[in-house]
Amino acid sequence: MKNLIITLVFAFFTHSFYAQGAFDKFDGQDDVTSVIVNKKMFDLMSKVKVDATDKETQQYINLIKKLDYLKVFTTKNPKIEADMKASADKYIKTAGLEELMRVNDSGKNVRIMVKSGSTDTQIKELLMFVDGAKNDETVLLSLTGNFDLNEISVLTDKMQLPGGSDLKKASKGKK
Repeated sequence: MKNLIITLVFAFFTHSFYAQGAFDKFDGQDDVTSVIVNKKMFDLMSKVKVDATDKETQQYINLIKKLDYLKVFTTKNPKIEADMKASADKYIKTAGLEELMRVNDSGKNVRIMVKSGSTDTQIKELLMFVDGAKNDETVLLSLTGNFDLNEISVLTDKMQLPGGSDLKKASKGKK
């Protein structure tokens, strides 16, 4: 019994760290713009004093309290785009993510995958991959925490994330 518990704990932690490390190779690469926000920064951001009458900002503060990690990588380099796509595909298969939404619009392919929480709209992990069309950026976004999908549009508005309009569509689509 003790061995089973140790094995389960090890498997859980290994999987959690894999989610953080799966895309780290893109951080610091030439031709890749990266934004990485960790739990400590989200905690600091949530302590900002806001006007109690500003409902949207209050929603934003409530959401960031629930987030653990945000990673966004963008590039226009075709070689790196191919590597990002391969890494995302591999991660999707191994992480147990399910497709939330897929859009193909004028050569731009958007895939939004999630790992659900305790309810239909509760999300533990969100992965978005935007395969850029000609002259568009390829975007790889990974967001972990324990948040409601319906709150995501507040985050994309306030942080002006690449691919944010696609995330907005997804949050409106699954209610």
